[in-house]
Amino acid sequence: MTSQTEIYTAAQKQIIDKIQVNIPFTMLIEKQWQDLFFNAGLNPEIGLAAEALDAFSVSVFKEFAGRFHAGNRTITLHGPFMDLSPGSPDPKIREITNDRMRQLVDAVSVFKPQTVVCHAGYDHARYDFCREQWLEHTVAAWQWLGRELYSRGARLMLENVYEQTPEELLQVLEPLDPDHVGYCLDVGHLAAFGKYPLDEWLDAAGKYIGQLHLHDNFGDHDSHLGMGKGAIDFKILFNYIRHMTPKPVITLEPHEKEDFMASLSYLEQSDFLSWFS
Repeated sequence: MTSQTEIYTAAQKQIIDKIQVNIPFTMLIEKQWQDLFFNAGLNPEIGLAAEALDAFSVSVFKEFAGRFHAGNRTITLHGPFMDLSPGSPDPKIREITNDRMRQLVDAVSVFKPQTVVCHAGYDHARYDFCREQWLEHTVAAWQWLGRELYSRGARLMLENVYEQTPEELLQVLEPLDPDHVGYCLDVGHLAAFGKYPLDEWLDAAGKYIGQLHLHDNFGDHDSHLGMGKGAIDFKILFNYIRHMTPKPVITLEPHEKEDFMASLSYLEQSDFLSWFS
């Protein structure tokens, strides 16, 4: 593991400087992952799930944040999401969700991330019967979080997960201040759960994109494969992003080291670096 940096080509090292790579904080504390991230100079998107927010003190967060900052690495965060619902009609669920988000805000003050990703949270199967009530609650929650993060130098990015159509996402994004809140387009989630093709999503919601989550699958499962190992055609997205100014934050979301390397090779072969020339 200590020779990790030696396996990258010159182009891949340049790509690494321009992307984030996801890593849950509960994994980052393990030496093997520290070796990978710090020796290779990876920019982390650190997942702060409930387990991390409860188990680790501010001093531990400061230690890791300081190491990344000292290496001039860019940090992004992924907020907690399991069983949380800022739009829930149940006030107790909203209270628990708000408590988690306040913990997240405290961590933002330490990590000083560029962006913070949270799940937009609409699920047709769960919330269609109370859509207006859900929307009122969730917009208010994201307005608050967006302001809190903006005041700390970060921008909230709302990610599509179970949203089937662009309209289900836009109903949340459109009422929010675009300086505070943008869209994290998760291409893998769109392929697994969306009902509209990628080009229609880009036409409808592309102007809100501030971040990308890139991983692959075969359209039947959110399997987080390396790019090129599934059935997603990334060409439409790449042609769109190539012409965006400024470029969105770009995050690889592999679940295995092999999938990270596959995605890195895919970006190298796709002439990714030309986007920035």
